[in-house]
Amino acid sequence: MDKIDVTNITGKAMKFGDGMNTDIIIPSQYLEDSDPNVFCKYVMAAVRPTTYDEIQKQGDTIFVGGKDFGSGSSREQAPDAIKYAGVKAVVAESFASIFFRNCVNVGLPLLEVPDITSAVEEGDELLVNLEEGFVKNITKGTIYKGRPIEAFLLNKLKKGGLIPELQEYVKQHGLDKEPEFAATFQTN
Repeated sequence: MDKIDVTNITGKAMKFGDGMNTDIIIPSQYLEDSDPNVFCKYVMAAVRPTTYDEIQKQGDTIFVGGKDFGSGSSREQAPDAIKYAGVKAVVAESFASIFFRNCVNVGLPLLEVPDITSAVEEGDELLVNLEEGFVKNITKGTIYKGRPIEAFLLNKLKKGGLIPELQEYVKQHGLDKEPEFAATFQTN
């Protein structure tokens, strides 16, 4: 996993409403294949069947959602589907707590910003700064303050998620040199 520059995440807004639960983000019928490079093609297919193709066409994309984004089940495939589809970050008015942590764990940047859906139009160019906790709408020249992410979670995101953070820890502490551990948890 690549490290993430949490101060300069840019992309065009792709808007969704309130209550985008994990069954909407990635419907279960598309999870027969566990490869996120496969199931990401169906991200948001339940409400916007062309989402994946739109992301591929426009390039850098930031999802903008309403209240309770990611509610429902605790499946990690939901943030994986968003990330592997090429979305750079998710900004929403509120997140389900398990979805929030799953995003951090898989290295998908996210930020809660009150009333963001009324402040952003589809296709607006956005800059997300997680360290300072704001979204700048480059198109409109406006800035919206978000809820700061706790330092230890921000650190996980900077490192690319939980696994890259653990791999770094293992390497720093020489645990990758212990044969029984090295075979189980490879570091690059």
